[in-house]
Amino acid sequence: MENKNIHPTIQRYNERKLSAEHNVSVSKLSAAELREMCLELGADDVGFVDISNPALASQKADILKVFPWTKTLISFVGRMNKGNLRSPARTISSIELQHVEKRVNQVAHTMAATLDRKGVRAAAPSAGFPMETDNWPGKMQVVSHKPIAEAAGLGKMGLHRNLIHPVFGSFVLLNTVLIDAEVDEYSTPLDYSPCINCKLCSVACPTGAIGADGNFNSINCLTHTYRELLGGFSDWVENIADSKNAIDYRSKVSDTDTVSRWQSLAYGPCYKSVYCIAVCPAGDDVISEFLDDKKKFMETVVKPLQQKTENVYVLPGSDAESHVLSKFPHKKVVLVGNGVRPPSVAAFINSMASAFQRNKSEGLSATYHFTFRGNEQEKATVIIKDKTIKVERGHSGIPDLQIDADAATWLRVLHKETPVVKQIILRKIRVKGPLKLFRAFDKCFA
Repeated sequence: MENKNIHPTIQRYNERKLSAEHNVSVSKLSAAELREMCLELGADDVGFVDISNPALASQKADILKVFPWTKTLISFVGRMNKGNLRSPARTISSIELQHVEKRVNQVAHTMAATLDRKGVRAAAPSAGFPMETDNWPGKMQVVSHKPIAEAAGLGKMGLHRNLIHPVFGSFVLLNTVLIDAEVDEYSTPLDYSPCINCKLCSVACPTGAIGADGNFNSINCLTHTYRELLGGFSDWVENIADSKNAIDYRSKVSDTDTVSRWQSLAYGPCYKSVYCIAVCPAGDDVISEFLDDKKKFMETVVKPLQQKTENVYVLPGSDAESHVLSKFPHKKVVLVGNGVRPPSVAAFINSMASAFQRNKSEGLSATYHFTFRGNEQEKATVIIKDKTIKVERGHSGIPDLQIDADAATWLRVLHKETPVVKQIILRKIRVKGPLKLFRAFDKCFA
């Protein structure tokens, strides 16, 4: 006998469930239909990746932690206007980035909403910001779009560490929609890299962060490009806090930098450089103007960015500082902090490879053993040789220098809250071996 006290919503659910049990359900969604939907909503290319794809092994845990029901990732790109990105006026390139980021976010939002109304659970993370800032300075993005796009066949990362689409080149922004369903056909990665190894991104980068040999210094890139975001913003706030008055503040921060900061706060982030994208000639729709007249391409695309008179924000003593003085003497070196402070000894160990200034290590060949005690107990081996760094957990090999430190004290030194010499005298930090190797190690990290 039917219970008339059952809530109407529950009654309708039971009726739908009963009806569904009498129909043959479709176990997989159509990739072709999903692709058409995504393109109609404004995406420029689309690919599909199974969450169990080995190419996502490094990303899977992070994704499932937030979206445990994920079965398929829909990766797509939004194409950017080359003319805007190539303008020496940073505001023109920044507004293009802002517009296209809004577009790919809207595509993801509408697609997820459409699928949800069809009974398919879906989520649309941000293409860029906002991110999970609680994790700063570690991984803040919930979904890393680049490796997903690579697995979806939408391109390969080039020398500049940006995705290069086979047709649109570097002039794309990425986003991803996650769904609780399988599709009937998954994409395959490209079997070649669209990067033509021209190295123009390397010669155009004002900080020298992109090495022609494939090395990439993310800290030097972040310090300049993201000067008005992330740690650069923290550094600005600290300059305000440290200033005695307006005159003291102006001695630390120029009027133009203050106004630029206001502009980013009021109208969206302005990036100090995306030259690596601007000069990239890769991609079927981009490469003709480079191959047809390389000299003209250099004169009209590359040199205006190289010759631009501008501030370049660098860490004191960094490879970036030396690079600007050597390669771009007409650009102004501005020495800044970048707000990147390891919150733990473990984070310090993990960040060393990214913060390493390889040109400052020239001539150094040494093995360092670190032992941390106190609230964090960690051991690490650092080998610096031939302008490279290798960091391992635990102790290995014969050390040239041993550093035994109280973990909390070591972090205070890194955060510039106390002098290292004082802590060595107090025996909070103990150094066994030539002090010149200790000083050489410090020099390798701006």
